Amino acid sequence: MAQVSINSDYSEWGPSTDAGERARLLQSPCVDTVPKREGDASPGGPDTGTTSTLGAIFIVVNACLGAGLLNFPAAFSTAGGVAAGIMLQMGMLVFIISGLVILAYCSQASNERTYQEVVWAVCGKLTGVLCEVAIATYTFGTCIAFLIIIGDQQDKIIAVMAKEPEEAISSSWYTDRKFTISLTAFLFILPLSIPREIGFQKYASFLSVVGTWYVTAIVILKYIWPDKEMTPGDILTRPPSWMAVFNAMPTICFGFQCHVSSVPVFNSMRQPEVKTWGGVVTAAMVIALAVYMGTGICGFLTFGAAVDPDVLLSYPSEDVAVAVARAFIILSVLTSYPILHFCGRAVVEGLWLRYQGTPVEEDVGRERRRRVLQTLVWFLLTLLLALFTPDIGKVIAVIGGLAACFIFVFPGLCLIQAKLSEMEEVKPASWWALVSYGVLLVTLGAFIFGQTTANAIFVDLLA
Repeated sequence: MAQVSINSDYSEWGPSTDAGERARLLQSPCVDTVPKREGDASPGGPDTGTTSTLGAIFIVVNACLGAGLLNFPAAFSTAGGVAAGIMLQMGMLVFIISGLVILAYCSQASNERTYQEVVWAVCGKLTGVLCEVAIATYTFGTCIAFLIIIGDQQDKIIAVMAKEPEEAISSSWYTDRKFTISLTAFLFILPLSIPREIGFQKYASFLSVVGTWYVTAIVILKYIWPDKEMTPGDILTRPPSWMAVFNAMPTICFGFQCHVSSVPVFNSMRQPEVKTWGGVVTAAMVIALAVYMGTGICGFLTFGAAVDPDVLLSYPSEDVAVAVARAFIILSVLTSYPILHFCGRAVVEGLWLRYQGTPVEEDVGRERRRRVLQTLVWFLLTLLLALFTPDIGKVIAVIGGLAACFIFVFPGLCLIQAKLSEMEEVKPASWWALVSYGVLLVTLGAFIFGQTTANAIFVDLLA
């Protein structure tokens, strides 16, 4: 490996280098890591972590799979059919895996253990701040999506329990969507979001895995043995335009985004080597691809162009097996929201402390008051936006654009900066190839983010 000189000067933020210590964010729920101190072993040292290769594969798959699964049938419809959807996912998978490998390489070179720390150390202060803001925005938007998912699934479950049509159910105030979302959020999500620590993460991970695989199984089985009352819409065989293919990219990015939590996973391995990590993420992404393709293809072929952005909403309310899948998704989301909020809150806390130049140990007295205030503001804003943004497709499109930044833009910038920092007078052909690839990643991610943002702004204005 060529010698790399990485920028790791944090002093520009203020007098304290410890001010952002609380924001070592988005550590994987299944990974135990500790903040580094001077003299600690480097990522390649013998005391790095305890996670085996198989364990790392499971954790990455767990971080990848989630509620985004519900949107893949609609992504196939948007892309223009099965063939276009498969080609799009296969093509993007190459860039997704390469981004994970680049992050591991830069983590090892910079001796940093979390995503934002790697970006900060490799790319400098400005890009590091942008990364942290992007993570906070992404987690905020995903929390909104989770609340919308809760409302969507509750509407169907209440209709089953009451044995009445959904139209009749929504006419009562106590079964109104806004009331049920608010009640669930205040009773379950808010109490789980206030604590300083989130030790229940392991149970959330288990529920997420079980729920994801169950939903996939139900979608596939319902395609093989469909109900008589389910009639598919038009089955597209090719995209209506080349732009339609790109419109499906944000959903795929949202589904495959595990890059932020991948850096702690890499550093938790017994042998954190880039070559080994390449095999880990390749295996994990192939597993995730199989799950997403199974759900996307079967869900799309079951309903065609009429598929809902949330595929479970396309099934009849009275279907018991699908109702169980909805319950799994609700449980998974109820426990996943606090984890994402914790990660976003950690970023906000770190940015605030850096801005103030206050060391963490000197600010303990006001931590609880600030944490409760941050939690209440975050919770109320996400709840209000979820209540008045019922279309989850729009939310997924926006946060999918941000996910593209984590998958393409920041890894690409890290690769470019890392190669530019190499102490070599004569640059080999491979150097230029890697820098060009980094530029390609940044360009692709910027295109997806720009297109998604433009659609979210101008389409609504024109409507």
